[in-house]
Amino acid sequence: MNSDLAKVDYKGIFYYFEEISKIPRGSGNEGEISDYLVAFAKEHNLEYTQDEANNVIMIKEATPGYEDRPAIILQGHMDMVCEKKKDYTHDFLKDPIKLIVDGDYIHADGTTLGADNGIAVAYIMAMFADDTLQHPRLEAIITTDEEVGMIGAKSLDTSSLKGRYMINLDSEEEGYLLASCAGGITATSTLPIHRVTKNGKRVKLSIGGLKGGHSGAEIDKNRSNATKLLGRLLFDLRERKGFDLITMMGGFKDNVIPREAEAELLITATKDDDLEKEWNEIKDIITEIMGIYRQELASSEPDLKLETENLGNGDYSVLDMISFEKVLFLLVNMPYGVQVMSADIEGLVESSLNLGVFRIEEDQAEFMNSIRSSKDSYKHYISDKLNYMVSFLGGDYHLRNEYPAWEYKKDSKLRDQFNKIYHELYGKEMVVQAIHAGLECGIIYDKMPGIDIVSLGPNMSGIHTIEEKLSISSSIRVYKFLERVISELQ
Repeated sequence: MNSDLAKVDYKGIFYYFEEISKIPRGSGNEGEISDYLVAFAKEHNLEYTQDEANNVIMIKEATPGYEDRPAIILQGHMDMVCEKKKDYTHDFLKDPIKLIVDGDYIHADGTTLGADNGIAVAYIMAMFADDTLQHPRLEAIITTDEEVGMIGAKSLDTSSLKGRYMINLDSEEEGYLLASCAGGITATSTLPIHRVTKNGKRVKLSIGGLKGGHSGAEIDKNRSNATKLLGRLLFDLRERKGFDLITMMGGFKDNVIPREAEAELLITATKDDDLEKEWNEIKDIITEIMGIYRQELASSEPDLKLETENLGNGDYSVLDMISFEKVLFLLVNMPYGVQVMSADIEGLVESSLNLGVFRIEEDQAEFMNSIRSSKDSYKHYISDKLNYMVSFLGGDYHLRNEYPAWEYKKDSKLRDQFNKIYHELYGKEMVVQAIHAGLECGIIYDKMPGIDIVSLGPNMSGIHTIEEKLSISSSIRVYKFLERVISELQ
């Protein structure tokens, strides 16, 4: 075990966090981590189930004297978002996450950390391994593919569960108790493209240095979407100088605001000798345009950068004029970011969307969006509007996945007890909050109507980015608070 973590570990929290960090567990690649959880359950003589989706349920019966108390469900997901530094050699299919301890924080070496939601899995394992804790019947739900549409939770069979309280552990700020979250839609739009062959100079434009982040948690932070910004650059450049588009790409996950995007252009000229002159003129124009963007984004994106690269002269397959105009039109006009702020809760985003992944392939352009809203009707309005735009341009729109909102309940015995215990410990109540990011609570509530749910977690930041970090001290405090809650809930 990491020596720095070993010094501060409490009840095995960081031991288990380090162990699961050794196991590749990106969305869609959870077989090994699911089997690891089953092996853990067997080792500790726990009742368990593992379904075809690799979801794992574990049950630990009540300790003596706690048999008549309400059963408690602890819930989190085993998958993580896999992001890394550009050109970093990490292979998320086989390489472990390299943990680095820096003061009070854990972060990863050049990749996402996976504290979202690895800390929940570590909490559950530590609690289920602890034979000293006094508790009612504990039931753990650890799901798969949460980050790509909560697919595991949708297929979950809850018939074996008796819990009437559920504690979701997929939150990122200590002292906050979540009581509601947005629902969502993930959708893919495709535009057919046609190509022609032209001769000229092939060049690459790469935008980077943006903050990126979680499309639910950071969508209201005025963070630029690299794909959208590069689309704007092509739009502005097109107004002043001609070029053809070979390919373009940005982003890797539909629920992550893209930090980087790149496009390959073809510069043409009447004479080959004039190609370098044309390229130099275009570079000057791009420098001027980027200067304007840097002024606009000086506060929100101070590290914005653009790199250009000459890839050589030759014959290349480029989008024909009509295909290029359609792709650029959709890139520029597709809505992005906050669409509506809540009229009920100050500061809460009600509805938003994020263009998370964009690719130009040989015969089509693909746009992948994550739509979020706490109002089902507006969620579908945004989706229908995208469908309308894409269909108008001759493309196809496919709704890949949908999940419900977790609606706020005015009366919650569980929430009241959390606040009572928190006040006894810290002299203040927890901040009850609704969030725009999606949680699995709405899906599980639909399967178990009437269950009382809250969500909490320790301090972490930069989730879904390579800046993701987890507070050690906060992780311990929240775990100790959970221990007391579980032993005192009535």
